[in-house]
Amino acid sequence: MLQFIIRRLAGAVVTLFLIGAVTFFLFVAAPSDYASLACGRDCSPERLDAIRHALGLNEPIFKQFWEFMSGIVVGRDFPDGHCAAPCLGQSFYSGDFVWDTIMDRFPLTLSLTVGAMTVFLIVGIGAGMLAAYRRGSLVDKIATGSSMVLSSFQIYFLGPIVLTILVYSTGWMEDPKYVPFTQDPVGWLVGLSIPMVVMATIFTAQYTRMARASMIEQLAEEHVRTARAKGMSKKFVFFRYAWRGSLIPIVTVLGIDISALLGGGVVTELTFSLQGIGRLAVDGAINKDLPLTMGVMLFGAFFILLLNILVDIVYAWIDPRVRLS
Repeated sequence: MLQFIIRRLAGAVVTLFLIGAVTFFLFVAAPSDYASLACGRDCSPERLDAIRHALGLNEPIFKQFWEFMSGIVVGRDFPDGHCAAPCLGQSFYSGDFVWDTIMDRFPLTLSLTVGAMTVFLIVGIGAGMLAAYRRGSLVDKIATGSSMVLSSFQIYFLGPIVLTILVYSTGWMEDPKYVPFTQDPVGWLVGLSIPMVVMATIFTAQYTRMARASMIEQLAEEHVRTARAKGMSKKFVFFRYAWRGSLIPIVTVLGIDISALLGGGVVTELTFSLQGIGRLAVDGAINKDLPLTMGVMLFGAFFILLLNILVDIVYAWIDPRVRLS
C-alpha cells in the first residue's frame, strides 16, 4: 500500500508541474499585455514601465516561468514585500497575495464540498443498497422514483425554491452563512445546512441508482449465490460478501465526480451568496485579475488531485488488485 501511495504522490507532483506550466504560458505568454492589466485604466507610460520592471516582464519568458514556479516552493519578492511560499502571485485588484486570499476563502469551500459529499454518499449509497436489499418492494419503488425526480433538478433552480420556502416564507431557518467550525460547530452546521443539502441532492439521486444497480449485480455473482446455497442468511451474505464489492464502481465514479463537485460548489456559492473560492474565481475573471485567476486554477487542480489520491487509496483498500497494477 505504501508503494502505491508513493507512486500516486509522485504522479500528482508531475501533474501539478504540467498544469502550472500550461497555466503560466496560457495567461502570461498570451498576446494580451500582462502589465497593462496590472496597471489599470489611466496608466501613464512611466507607471507601466515600473510595473514591467517589478513583475520581471522585461526578462526572457523562461526566466519568468522559473521565477513563477520557484516562488511556489521558496517564495518571491514583490515591491510591496516578500511573498512567502507557496507564493501564487499578487492580486492586481486588491494588492493582496493570492495565497492569503485563497486561504481566507478555502474553509467555506472545503466545508461545503466535504459536507455535501458526506450527505450524498451516506444517503445515496444507503438508499440504493436498501432498495437493492428490498428489491421489488415499496421501499425500492420510492427510492428509485425519488432518484429519477431529483436527478432532473439543478442547483440554481432548487436553491431559490428552498430559500423561498424555508427562509423567506416560513422563517424556519436563517439565510445561509459561514461560521468557522472551530468557533461554533452548531452555527457552522446550521449556517451551511441548506447549501449542503441542495448541492448534495443532485448527486444523491445519481448515487442511489448506481448503488442499487451495483448491489443487484453483486448479489448475482457466483460467490454470493454459493454462500446463499450453503444456507447463509440473506442479511449475512449482504453485509459479509456483497456490499464491499458493490462499492468498487461507486468509488470509481466518485473520483470522476470530484471536479463536477467543485463545479457545483461554484454554482452553489453564487446561488446562496457565499464568499468561497468559487466566487473568488468569478470575481477574478470579471476584474481581469490574472494572478488571482491563475492561483485559483492551480489551487483547484491541487485540491482535485488530493481528493483523487484519497479516492484511489480507498479504492486500493476495497480492491487489493489495484495496488499491483
